[in-house]
Order: sequence, then C-alpha cells, then structure tokens
Amino acid sequence: MTKSKLAVTPLPDRVLLDLSSDCNLRCPMCVVHGNTDDPRVNSIIKKNMKISDAKKILNEIEGSTQIIGPGLWSEPLMGKDILMNLENIKLRGLKISLNTNALLLNKEIASKLIEIGVDSITISIDATTNDTLKLIRGIRKLEKIEKHITQFLELRGEKSIPRLGVSFTKQPENIHEEQDFIKKWTEVVDFVRVGEIFENGKFPNIKVDQKKRIPCPELYNTMAIHTNGDVSICCLDGFKDVIVGNAVKEGVENVWNGEKLNEIRNHHELGQWDKIPFCKNCDRWASSSYEDTIEGSLLIRRSAEYTFYNRIDRLKSWNNK
Repeated sequence: MTKSKLAVTPLPDRVLLDLSSDCNLRCPMCVVHGNTDDPRVNSIIKKNMKISDAKKILNEIEGSTQIIGPGLWSEPLMGKDILMNLENIKLRGLKISLNTNALLLNKEIASKLIEIGVDSITISIDATTNDTLKLIRGIRKLEKIEKHITQFLELRGEKSIPRLGVSFTKQPENIHEEQDFIKKWTEVVDFVRVGEIFENGKFPNIKVDQKKRIPCPELYNTMAIHTNGDVSICCLDGFKDVIVGNAVKEGVENVWNGEKLNEIRNHHELGQWDKIPFCKNCDRWASSSYEDTIEGSLLIRRSAEYTFYNRIDRLKSWNNK
C-alpha cells in the first residue's frame, strides 16, 4: 500500500483527444461501438470536437505535453476535420500516436499523414484470415487492409516516420492465429503489438497479484478528453461514468490539478480502491511495468497487457517511452 503523496506534473504527459467519436466498425470487443444496447451510446457516438475547442486545448498544453492520441473509442480517420487537427497538433511540436483500422487509409490519406509527420500509426487487424476477421471485427476486408499497409510503406519509402505497426488482441476466436500473425508482420512493418483481452476491468487470461497493486499510473500521466471537452477518469471510461472536469471550460491544467482528480489520486495512494467504484476491481495498473529482451532481430518489450515486437533495424523512429 502506498501512503506517500506522488508528484503530479502541471500538465499531463499524454493527452487522448477524441476529435471524433464516430467509427466505421462495430467490433464485439469494443465497449462503445460494439454489440451493445446500452442507452448511453447515442449520447457518445457520432460527435466531432470543434476545431476552436481543439486549438484551445492544444495551445494550453503546447511545450508541456509530449504525445497526443487523436481518439478514444473511435476511428480517428472518420473525423471530418482530422487532417486539419493533425496539422494543428504538429504545428505545436507535439508527437502524434494514431490508432486506426486502416479501412480509410487510402493513397490520399496515407500521403497526407506522411506529409504532416504523424509520428506513429498502429493498425488494428487481429487476424490472418477473413474468417477470423469476420468473427473479431465483423468484416471480410483483410485484403483491403493489407493493400493499404503495403501502399503506405511504399509511399513512406526511406522515411523513418510515421512509425508503422499492427496490433493483435488475443481472444478465443483468434488465438490460434497469434504466432502466424507475429511471424508474418514482423517481416513487414516496424513493430507488432500483441495484447491481452481486457474485460470489465480484468485480464481474464492472466493472473495479477493484487498484493502488488500500486496507484494507477494513468492518473499521473494521461488525460482522456471527449469531444465536448469532458475529461473522464481514464481512457477506459468510454461512457463518461466518472467526469472530473471539462478541459475546454475549465482549462486542462485546472482539471489535471483539480480537486476531483486529486481526490481520486489520494484514494489510490492510500489503497482505498473501494472508494472509487470505477477503479475498485480494475487491473490496468499492472500494465505499467515492463521488461525488454532481445531475441534475434527483435527488441521485445513485455508487460502484463502488451508484448511489443520491435524490429531492431527500424528503431530509428522508436520512442523508448
């Protein structure tokens, strides 16, 4: 149990900025866009952040925040102002780490992302066959995704950025394809990310030692901002069950160092998990520690949740953090 007060930076190191809450898929594993009858869905999806609001946030965090993730539970390329927003982010010297399903990553969009200088792009695939892709993501468009990846790499050429990777979240429907996925893609892209499935705050397939529980690092380094400026307790709070402030109305710094977030941090530091229902049974804290090993041509980083297979010959653009 941690009892000492942990330091909080004036502004978050990482900001997840939900520029658009729209998506072109309905993946069963997705909390927000998946197969759900949750009545809260309609108040969350198909929204866009105002460009003026995004600029206000970016102007405040410029020079302090390191990385922007342009999305939460959404497909960022669906955003009507996505390219303009990405340009505004880079104009302020911020790094961009973008996640996409690549269905919209056509030649025009790919060229713009390269031109803008997006730092990292991770493409969610989760399968090596269309049958499995159908089970995981509800589509049979593996060839289209692969074509977009090949085209992107050709357009990028010898440039080191955007750093390009693919991801695979382990589930009963695709676990038999995991090794083939790793072998195939480590020969093509810069990195491969394999993740554990995370459901209802738990990693059902791994054992987490609760005696080692620590305050969740997300509370000290990452802010999740929704399209209307609402700041949720963390990125897992897709339905905004716990709002700690509004970054547009109150300012990022005021929310980040505000009473609500500090109260939550204090409960974590005292081991009072029961006082925060959203955090009570969550094991995401276990993902913060990792170890690196070198195996052949790969630098492999393992944590409780993720294993990253980084091509050693493509580490020039790698951010060790």
